[in-house]
Amino acid sequence: MAVKLILTDIDDTIMPKGTMSVSPRTVAAFHAAQDAGIHVGPASGRGYEWIPPFFGGDRACCSTMLATNGLQVYLEGELIHEEHSPHDALEQVKSLVETIPGAGLLVFEGGTPLLVAGTREDLATSFPSYAEKCVAVDGVPDFPVIKSNVFLHGDDEATYALIDRLNEEVDGLDFDYGRTGFANIMPQGYNKGSGVLALCEAMGITTDDVVVFGDAGNDLSMFAVVSNSVAVANAQQVASDAARWHIGRCADDAVAVAIEVLAAGEWPFQE
Repeated sequence: MAVKLILTDIDDTIMPKGTMSVSPRTVAAFHAAQDAGIHVGPASGRGYEWIPPFFGGDRACCSTMLATNGLQVYLEGELIHEEHSPHDALEQVKSLVETIPGAGLLVFEGGTPLLVAGTREDLATSFPSYAEKCVAVDGVPDFPVIKSNVFLHGDDEATYALIDRLNEEVDGLDFDYGRTGFANIMPQGYNKGSGVLALCEAMGITTDDVVVFGDAGNDLSMFAVVSNSVAVANAQQVASDAARWHIGRCADDAVAVAIEVLAAGEWPFQE
């Protein structure tokens, strides 16, 4: 098949846990795909400002991408779609998490995490880098919010329970699993999957022309709209179960290997 768009999650898909950059082979694979006429880029829960440094500042690798779980959609360096979370819905989230020990709310101003509710210490158990950088604020800010997250000092069972409760009780927002103790917040109906569809529409292609790679719960919406969904070997079980194709581990540059094959006009996946 002629692949026209490749999108890949970053954390634990092309960037191993504990590292802060993708491998040189991954950067080279992205450029090989671009040289072959394929649009390729990240599809991340990270905000736009955080992503280029993971590629050594090579913005060509990020010119087409989904940032903030698909709430920001870029095509050839142009922002073509952006969604904001309703302020009153975020106020609902704040009120709810304040009743739950160990829970809290982050809202981002550009690349700066603002601690709206909860404690830095509880945040550090799920996302230490955000805990180091966060700035405490008095309430939900008035500016249009793109990226926000709920955190919890708890295990996976408690994380999923909180996500279920938020989805049930908060109107106008969707919540999904990011990692243990950390959940993504999106305006209702918007996610990585809707971001893929926005790119397809802008490019004039179908989802059959797309290959996506991922490892986690926030990749499921992307897997749901694309027939050629690929999970790395270290993926969470829920992502592995949802993917059509399976490859090696993130730490072994499995996605880069697959992209190299796609760039050469061949097919790297087998049942």
